[in-house]
Amino acid sequence: MSSVAYQIMWNRLISVVEEQAQALVRTAFSTSVREAGDLSAGVYNADGLMLAQAVTGTPGHVNAMADAVAHFIRRIGRDNIAEGDVYITNDPWEGTGHLHDITVVSPSFHNGHHVGFFACTAHVVDIGGRGFGADAASVYEEGLYIPIMKFADRGAVDETLIRIVRGNVREPYQVVGDIYALATCNEIGQRRLAEMMDEFGLDDLEGIGGFILDNSRRATLERIAALPQKTASGGMTIDGFDQPIDLKVKITVLPDRITCDFAGTSPVDKKGINVPLVYTKAYACYALKCAIAPEIPNNAASLAPFQVTAAEGSIVNAVHPAPVALRHIIGHMIPDTVFDALDQILPATVPAEGAGCLCNFQVSLRAARGQRGRRAEVLTFNSGGAGARPTVDGLNATAFPSGVMTMPIEATEHTGPVIIWRKELRPDSGGAGQFRGGLGQVMEVSAAAGHECDFSAMFDRVDHPARGRQGGADGAPTTIAQDDGTPMRGKGKQFVAEGRRVMLTFPGGGGYGDPVARDHALVRRDLARGYISAEAAMRDYGLSAAEVAAVQAMVAKGDSI
Repeated sequence: MSSVAYQIMWNRLISVVEEQAQALVRTAFSTSVREAGDLSAGVYNADGLMLAQAVTGTPGHVNAMADAVAHFIRRIGRDNIAEGDVYITNDPWEGTGHLHDITVVSPSFHNGHHVGFFACTAHVVDIGGRGFGADAASVYEEGLYIPIMKFADRGAVDETLIRIVRGNVREPYQVVGDIYALATCNEIGQRRLAEMMDEFGLDDLEGIGGFILDNSRRATLERIAALPQKTASGGMTIDGFDQPIDLKVKITVLPDRITCDFAGTSPVDKKGINVPLVYTKAYACYALKCAIAPEIPNNAASLAPFQVTAAEGSIVNAVHPAPVALRHIIGHMIPDTVFDALDQILPATVPAEGAGCLCNFQVSLRAARGQRGRRAEVLTFNSGGAGARPTVDGLNATAFPSGVMTMPIEATEHTGPVIIWRKELRPDSGGAGQFRGGLGQVMEVSAAAGHECDFSAMFDRVDHPARGRQGGADGAPTTIAQDDGTPMRGKGKQFVAEGRRVMLTFPGGGGYGDPVARDHALVRRDLARGYISAEAAMRDYGLSAAEVAAVQAMVAKGDSI
């Protein structure tokens, strides 16, 4: 078959898995999936090698899931794979890093022959145990564990598994609904793949699979071969739970691969912020691909030349039974750590540091003493600012590296008795620079009248804000407190009484380059939009008092800048 025909099929496969992902978005029960897109979807060949991934989804999910299908094949056994089967797990070490992610894999058959697999992952709002947070001391406390097993055997759903799930989670309808949504989206992918194979007269995926993997491997190796063959070390310090965490990495560019070694990184923490190696690999590979080969489609072959290692027992290679519920807090910092080293090898390529991890919190709501109300688990995803890039400002309130979307207030308030009183961009939070860091956000949150709550904080950058690059200033740090001045911790479950509000400011991204070099037209624009204050415009960027007054006068008259 011609390369043109194979290229058309390749594009078609990407469309197939994107429809698979959109089916999950449309049918999922949890707002984390429906509104934030915290999911992944992909198609694999019969050997479990990822051929294509959906555009919708997170790199942590999809790159970790790239390794997961091989575990399913090994655990289920090739002789036990049948048409109509659906497999499931939330194993942190054989799935995508923590118990709150459920991965579902379905074998794909065409005309009675096994041709490949579809896989998808979604974050569920609750999986039992202590709830979503960093408080556990082992994975056994963090929720219900589902080993790799059959959710459906030749089309027959395991009702015993469903009853076990329902009996162990706080939101049984949401969780079970999400499991069925995961299975259904794989079925949608299978239908579209069958239509494609009939249209192109394919009996299997060997030809198109070989074309995808060979071309992806060759293109990635060409990019690597064109790089300077150097070694560089990078690192960063972040808050951790009770004490700071040091992340360290050494990157070596070789003619046919790039190695990424996290030797020297802090050991496993006592609390649930540890990272299984599969998740560390996912975000290290993502950072390398962003900097080196962003246009090459993501699949098993384009990921293979990136080799990631970390000492067993380090916080980025935590082994069972380490608590790992908030593995994303450390995992989302890995790209900035990799970029710190890459900046020495590829100058003017990588951005300044950003907020890194998502600014998540989960609220466990219940009726206050003597009041009538309802119980609910409300999880909301929010973002700080992204770091400035070498030629453009950082993005405001944008989740990099996860790509997860911010949840609308209306969707959050619909899921339980919680009120978002305020949610807006945070002025002066982006680090000053020739290119300014992205802004964080300000939020005020409380339980609705008659309710109290446990507020599970999942924040970082409280004591270690995002660093600027090449002379750019640091972004603003995270702050958290109750409205009566009661201080709160950046991580952990904390009680909030009825009538109290939690006051949050999320971090900004670091700036890039000397602020003095920033175009004054951009400074005036930022001032007019409220991104920076008059004081910052004069102090950080050298705008004169007269220029500031002129901008303020234009804004007062409603004129555009």
